[in-house]
Amino acid sequence: MSSLAETVVALGYGVASALVPIVNAEAYAVVAGQRGGGHALVAVVVALALGQTVGKLLLFESARRGSGRLAQKVAKRGKSGRAAARAARWTEPIRRWLSRRRTALPTVLASAAVGVPPLAVVSLAAGTAGLRRWEFAVACLSGRVIRFALLVLPAVLA
Repeated sequence: MSSLAETVVALGYGVASALVPIVNAEAYAVVAGQRGGGHALVAVVVALALGQTVGKLLLFESARRGSGRLAQKVAKRGKSGRAAARAARWTEPIRRWLSRRRTALPTVLASAAVGVPPLAVVSLAAGTAGLRRWEFAVACLSGRVIRFALLVLPAVLA
């Protein structure tokens, strides 16, 4: 597959993985790292991160425009009371962190780079907390690039 085609596929896979939980971007990054490719691998990592950021921005905007109704639906979607309680346990502290200027961007960056708190929840909460779209996008993209680069690094060094 050509370098351009791999980059476009990675971009699409990133968007899909941001919106569909069973599509795993981390696994895609590891497989891409195993196949190698030098400069093409850098483009794949950036495209995958960009796709993820675009998908998370869709969640962010949905939550922002829905005034939190989307986040409430996601939290209530679990069939058991345990799932709703678990979602509420994550949502409220994240919303508090995201409402303060000095903790909002580090929270998004940590979520995007490490995965804790979950980026899907952070995306929804950031949309309702009034975080600026461009700040969210930059922090999310930066964190995702870091995450995917670290995942492909062992394959590149081997």
